[in-house]
Amino acid sequence: MSDRNAPLLEVKDLRVAFRTPLGESEAVKGVSFHINKGETLALVGESGSGKSVSALSILQLLPYPVASHPGGSITFLGDELIGAPEQQMREIRGNRISLIPQEPIISLNPLHTIERQVGEVLIIHKGLIAKAARTRTLELLDLVGIRDAEKRLSAYPHELSGGQRQRVMIAMALANEPDLLIADEPTTAVDVTIQAQILKLLQDLQADMGMAMLLITHDLGVVRRIASRVAVMRLGEIVEAGSTKSIFEKPRHPYTIQLLAAEPGGAPPSYDEAAPKIVSIDDFKVWYPIKAGILRRTVDHVRAVDGVSLTVRAGQTVGVVGESGSGKSSLALGLLRLISSRGAVIFKGQNIQGLKSKALRPLRREMQIVFQDPFGSLSPRMTVGEIVGEGLSIHGLGADPAERQEMIIAALEEVGIEPDSRHRYPHEFSGGQRQRIAIARAMVLKPKLLILDEPTSALDMSVQAQIVDLLRKLQTDHDLAYIFISHDLRVVRAMSHEVIVMRGGKVIEQGSAEQVMEKPAEPYTRALMAAAFELRADESGVVEV
Repeated sequence: MSDRNAPLLEVKDLRVAFRTPLGESEAVKGVSFHINKGETLALVGESGSGKSVSALSILQLLPYPVASHPGGSITFLGDELIGAPEQQMREIRGNRISLIPQEPIISLNPLHTIERQVGEVLIIHKGLIAKAARTRTLELLDLVGIRDAEKRLSAYPHELSGGQRQRVMIAMALANEPDLLIADEPTTAVDVTIQAQILKLLQDLQADMGMAMLLITHDLGVVRRIASRVAVMRLGEIVEAGSTKSIFEKPRHPYTIQLLAAEPGGAPPSYDEAAPKIVSIDDFKVWYPIKAGILRRTVDHVRAVDGVSLTVRAGQTVGVVGESGSGKSSLALGLLRLISSRGAVIFKGQNIQGLKSKALRPLRREMQIVFQDPFGSLSPRMTVGEIVGEGLSIHGLGADPAERQEMIIAALEEVGIEPDSRHRYPHEFSGGQRQRIAIARAMVLKPKLLILDEPTSALDMSVQAQIVDLLRKLQTDHDLAYIFISHDLRVVRAMSHEVIVMRGGKVIEQGSAEQVMEKPAEPYTRALMAAAFELRADESGVVEV
């Protein structure tokens, strides 16, 4: 019988090793921590520090026997989990301990609807019948901020935005009211207003259910807001631990001090306002048909982008902000002719809207995109070198294979990836490292226009700052035009000359970054800024610092 005063979860001297072709590599080196009932412990540190590996060890979800535990103990309510029978772990997973994974696109089944996937959790673990499961699914989706939840029940994961997919994962994790919730970057893909809602939701559930939480994140703002205690990890070890107040106000370890100081700042490089226009659109639309009936006739449209106009010049960055589902990513994909759209797209003086695929291909090299989810956009069957170099081969860049290798190495070095790692595969890298590889794949082609769709959302603070600096340098060196899509307004402010604010497919505010960020005219923009920069808004909607 377990001690009532004992911690809910206790990890002692945990060690995790992985077998590699070069021998055994230790990813976690003697980590110890505990979580009491109802409290939140945050594990923070850079990508690759061992945070997620430690968390997955709790649920015994590492790829055994490739992964092993040379030493250590993990007890939950007094029961040892390392080496526990699979039947015991099945009873714990989802019921007593739930997980919100970092990358929802690879956790959700692409062949099943949202209703089926959330409902399956309730049917299997709660024994609900289909009708009751549907009702509870709607409640959960509404709880985590999914608009028009009933219409989303029949949707598939690819039909949702990144933030919406993350909210579905949160709903699934909370469905069975677990004793412990492991939240691995739960707000990474969520815009700032929904982030505040999700954090408040998690805090309310903790208060109602006495639920404990292990929060894994690189977002120190989230840590400060909801964590009781903090453990800072670096290279597989905990280098500092203590109360949230003591860690933030009196950090002792140099690495902790470095983390707290690492936040994207500064301003974008200056640009010539008379520089050539790289791309411009006017009254641009992306409408998705809604089909109904036996003949599947179009009865209406989802107006994902509805009448947007913008111009981006050489050396200029236009930031695009708004909530998940506001149309930001649809705008990017339509502009690149990756999905159907209406309205002229003028790229370097040429209307590319009517071009056939063959005529458009030569221009593709000069129009590149970095997608939001690096794992979903990198082929698991290709090495990093092949991924980064694929575009070089397609567009005939580089005189020979040796020169292409040099270009690949240079691109990887620019984004902070060791060139020798080009022979490895994406699954062998952390989330942040995978995003840097995706950036290198775009940068290696030296484009004129680069669309960045949440390029820093999966990166820790220090790497965010590095990537922002890298993008600024590349923009200055090559006179690049950027369309920068993000829900992280701190990064948008550090990168953008001009900002457009989208909601429901329309631009509701547009102007210089200084004007939109510091003196927003629209109530919705003021709400976004308040959530992002922790401002206060009085009842009249006036935002005060």
